[in-house]
Amino acid sequence: MSKNLKISLGVSYLFILIIFLYFIYRFIEFSRLDDFSYYKELQSSLKIYISTNMVINLFYFSIFAIVWIALLGFGSPILIISGILFGQWFGTFISIISISFGALILYSIGNFFFRDLVKEILEKKFEKYIQLFQKNEFYYFFIYRFVGGLGVPFGLQNLLPILFGMKKFNYFFASLLGFIPSFFIMNTIGAGLNTYVAQAKTFSMIEFIMTPEIYLPILMFAVLMILSLLIKKKFFDNAN
Repeated sequence: MSKNLKISLGVSYLFILIIFLYFIYRFIEFSRLDDFSYYKELQSSLKIYISTNMVINLFYFSIFAIVWIALLGFGSPILIISGILFGQWFGTFISIISISFGALILYSIGNFFFRDLVKEILEKKFEKYIQLFQKNEFYYFFIYRFVGGLGVPFGLQNLLPILFGMKKFNYFFASLLGFIPSFFIMNTIGAGLNTYVAQAKTFSMIEFIMTPEIYLPILMFAVLMILSLLIKKKFFDNAN
């Protein structure tokens, strides 16, 4: 059953990826990618499409994000896209909820079917952290999420708690709260990109970077990274 599930997950992932690429190739004119006016047209069309039925589009996006994360998809593209489509606040809200649920589903699947495999791959690498997490799994997993998962690829981050049998309730809410700062910043960047395209007449990299909607979240991200490194050093690098 485990082997069949691996095949099913792999096929499902490829199917979703193919659908995603299909829509990209269908609706994006690649011959105009060097034309800034084309991005303005796309931005205007997306704004009209999303605003016509915000609730339904939020629902569709949420379902896609949950499935994408559950199938080991990357988190960053989802965050940027949610900021572009739904703005700073709605984008942050829907991406936090969706990715937290997707991560929980992935954790549940991995814990049920692939526990031994995950332990075989990750246990030695994170051996010194296991006892630390077991002291207070919610607190330390929240910090783990806050610092960006110790540099571990996002899909593997979601599977790490299998090593210490974390409760699903703690897993979900520690993830949800720990995601907030970085998800807010990434969605702000996406929303800033959307605003810049709508307002600018021509593209200028200098003007783009100097736009408050862009450089402020980048500065926030830099501060968050410095803070994350300090927290990582205090709580994880010095773990006994």
